[in-house]
Amino acid sequence: MKIKPLGDRVLVKMVESVDTTKSGIVLPGSAKEKPQVAEIVAVGAGGEVDGKTIVMVVKVGNKVLLSKYAGTEVKIDGQEYTIIKQSDILAIVE
Repeated sequence: MKIKPLGDRVLVKMVESVDTTKSGIVLPGSAKEKPQVAEIVAVGAGGEVDGKTIVMVVKVGNKVLLSKYAGTEVKIDGQEYTIIKQSDILAIVE
């Protein structure tokens, strides 16, 4: 199934977080924080959204830093993704 976000929305796949601390302690799943770095899978067209012109500045393949509780999580073909607004992207990670 192929997903194409609408308007100023972006489909991202969260990047797996490290399971150990710097000192080597292994963290159980309940102790890990929600990852904030994601890879962009699909980008909406932007355009006119709520009376404002939105220009999409991110593209497929970019790694981005997200707001902590942004977006809607969806599961497509067994894979977990998050759909967010471009405004919930804090930075592009290079």
